[in-house]
Amino acid sequence: MIVPFLLLFLSIGGILLSAMVPGWSDVILLAGPCAVASALLLLVGALRRRTERGKRWVVLDGSNVMHWKDRSPDLDTVREVVDHLSSEGFTPGVVFDANVGYKVGDRFLGDRELAGLMGLPQKRIMVVPKGQPADPTILTAARDMNARIVTNDRFRDWNEDFPETREPGRLIRGGYRRGKLWLDLGDGAG
Repeated sequence: MIVPFLLLFLSIGGILLSAMVPGWSDVILLAGPCAVASALLLLVGALRRRTERGKRWVVLDGSNVMHWKDRSPDLDTVREVVDHLSSEGFTPGVVFDANVGYKVGDRFLGDRELAGLMGLPQKRIMVVPKGQPADPTILTAARDMNARIVTNDRFRDWNEDFPETREPGRLIRGGYRRGKLWLDLGDGAG
């Protein structure tokens, strides 16, 4: 955001210069449009930040959620949870362990492939690198976005580093009862 501020400042200086110094009146032909463009960039940036701040982010523990229905891994289960959360006004992102592709198929699947299979934007899917647990990535992402986490995991091994996991409502439990999805959103929705 510093570039639009700098451009606006220089443009206003150019406008003032063209108005006060004889022979520099043509500078307004460049400074005027630059001032308008930089003001528009600042406005769009401010609106975008406001929109992002207004989102209710939620991070799904994809490797946990995909086992909720019939205890077998299924990406459709994750997709159903994502759709439900979206309908409740949340903006979901999904983090998977590196072995997700082998659990739902016969090969490694990365962010792009999973996004395509689930019909989600690639920026909303993350597969952690091989050999790394997904838990710290999930917990860090949730902390950075002040998001809730959809999982039935209690993250007990991580409670010391991420004490917010013990806050009421931070973890959203869920599953299936008589074939119907339930989520403990803690706000009457579910």
